[in-house]
Amino acid sequence: MTSRGASETAKLRKQLEEQLDRLVAQLSDLEECKAELEPEEYEDVKKDTLEQLTEFEASLTRMASGDMTLVDSINAMQLAIQAAISEAFHTPEVIQMFAKKQPDQLREKLSQIERDFKIGKLTSNAYQQQKVEVLSALQKLGDVLEPQEQSFISTHASDVMKNFVQVGSEEGAGQKALEIARQDLQ
Repeated sequence: MTSRGASETAKLRKQLEEQLDRLVAQLSDLEECKAELEPEEYEDVKKDTLEQLTEFEASLTRMASGDMTLVDSINAMQLAIQAAISEAFHTPEVIQMFAKKQPDQLREKLSQIERDFKIGKLTSNAYQQQKVEVLSALQKLGDVLEPQEQSFISTHASDVMKNFVQVGSEEGAGQKALEIARQDLQ
């Protein structure tokens, strides 16, 4: 999201205008076809279209009041997390599973890493790095880690990874994430 919301806002505005045009055209078409429809069918379609217009208006009101934006305080945390991930994670597959919030697939990846290390397919360094990435992603997603998994992270995690795991959801976490990401990138 390199535009930080500018192009997304333009797309949203265009989609909102198209949705309004569609709903107004739907009402117009309905009035033109009124004679061809059964009275009950006409009332149902008109009621449905008016409900859609009411929901659309409510959404616009929320957006205008600032209740719903594309760029907000969450953006700051996302940027920090992206920076931390780029430094902390080196396995694209783990980044993808973390981003999609897939703890079950991460557990499967952990089993695969363990197996590959046992058969000699992974070096000790690669094994440690990948295992720490997966365990850290699981921990960040709220998965409960076994004591030996916690110990493994404590022993083998880099400072960048430890900082990534520490960034929580408490108040001020976005600012904390930015500070950590800045420190790690310096």
